[in-house]
Amino acid sequence: MCAAESESLGYPATDEGQTVLAVDIPADVQERCKGLGHGVGYALKVLCIQLEENPLLGTPLEGPSLYTAQIDGETFEDCPELNVRYAYGPPLLAAGQVQIRSVEGTRSLVGESDEDGEDGEDGHEHAPDPRLEELGARQVARAWQGIESWLREHAPASYASLRAGASEDEIAAAEAALGVQVPAGLKALWRLRAGVHRVVGAGFLLENQALMTPDSVIAFHQQQMFSQQQGGNDEFTIWKPSWIPVCSFGVGDHTYGLYLDTETGQLCHWSRYAERWPEFESLTTYLEEMEDALAAPSLVTGAKPGLVNGALMWGPPNWPDPEAPWVPFTG
Repeated sequence: MCAAESESLGYPATDEGQTVLAVDIPADVQERCKGLGHGVGYALKVLCIQLEENPLLGTPLEGPSLYTAQIDGETFEDCPELNVRYAYGPPLLAAGQVQIRSVEGTRSLVGESDEDGEDGEDGHEHAPDPRLEELGARQVARAWQGIESWLREHAPASYASLRAGASEDEIAAAEAALGVQVPAGLKALWRLRAGVHRVVGAGFLLENQALMTPDSVIAFHQQQMFSQQQGGNDEFTIWKPSWIPVCSFGVGDHTYGLYLDTETGQLCHWSRYAERWPEFESLTTYLEEMEDALAAPSLVTGAKPGLVNGALMWGPPNWPDPEAPWVPFTG
């Protein structure tokens, strides 16, 4: 049922097979599961029993005491394939505790195409579940507010790069220009901060990328759609209307970055060489992993947070500047 990997990769040492008292499933996660399929609740209960027997069942993520496990939807009735992200033990939880952090469907039963190629039982696309959209928006806002609080306290140069939030009219205008419905999570992020200014310290997101403004999102999206019309075809996709860019290599440099695939909910990589692949399950996962890494940097296995003249930079850098040394953040 679940993909397992027992190596801890620098995570808290625990004997495989150690039991825990109970697995905590927060109310917002339980609510989200209701919209993923009637069989999801039962499938999650089975996973919780397995985690109580062996909390190291999942695969460690690049974050403090975080793991992911997969549920094969074919094993349960009315249940899609699921990625379950959970925390185990210090520093995020007390010793011996397990908490389910998020449940994401890799394919949705609502609006899923059937064997005849129709979108649903009635042959029409189904609108996104407003309850799930609202939950996603709250999760994005919570994670971003945690990141912003860290920037305010530890990286004033990066905090100073933040733009004010976008108005509802600005968001509606962006949605109209893109010609695609912007997911509630991205709207929630834009309401808080409509990108960053072109200043030193603006590239503070994971991989030192910068949050794009709605205007730059529209311009890049339109540019890519023009390229698709000129050089793309059914076998070679340059860009799709449903791909919304979120962050890029620099404020004015779109050599590569991450876009939100509104059809799957995944956050995917793009490059100028038409390279495309999924990197994160969702925008929520991306922001939560960054927030967790800032909370416990010593347990991060990849690029670690550090500071350069009051700006957050993930490193250590490949080409350090002796006049602006990178200082790792240790908490």
